[in-house]
Amino acid sequence: QGHLVESGGGLVQPGGSLRLSCEASGFAFSTYWMYWIRQAPGKDIEWVSTIDRTGTLPYYADSVQGRFTISRDNAKNTMYLQMDHLTVDDTAVYFCAKPPPETMISPRRPNYEYTGQGTQVTVSS
Repeated sequence: QGHLVESGGGLVQPGGSLRLSCEASGFAFSTYWMYWIRQAPGKDIEWVSTIDRTGTLPYYADSVQGRFTISRDNAKNTMYLQMDHLTVDDTAVYFCAKPPPETMISPRRPNYEYTGQGTQVTVSS
């Protein structure tokens, strides 16, 4: 069983930026597509972004397209989410998620085996 640890969340003013990290261990990180998802207070989990194994194919939800950038460094077993032009609607707990092994990937409909513990992002003035 692998392990995911998110970090980088915090309190930021509207229009600000944050960079989230997701450190993976216990599985062959470079062989998996990976997801970022989020859950705002009182709302369902929302898919945010997906990246392929090599980091060359990113996918974004419409709500973050043009503001967020997903990336990964397979040498460091780490995925990132650069979040710019943040709004109050981006306030949520952000999770990175790993799909099950040998599964068909639907980039915009994540099927994940497990997530990390999450990192809180709060956008407020």
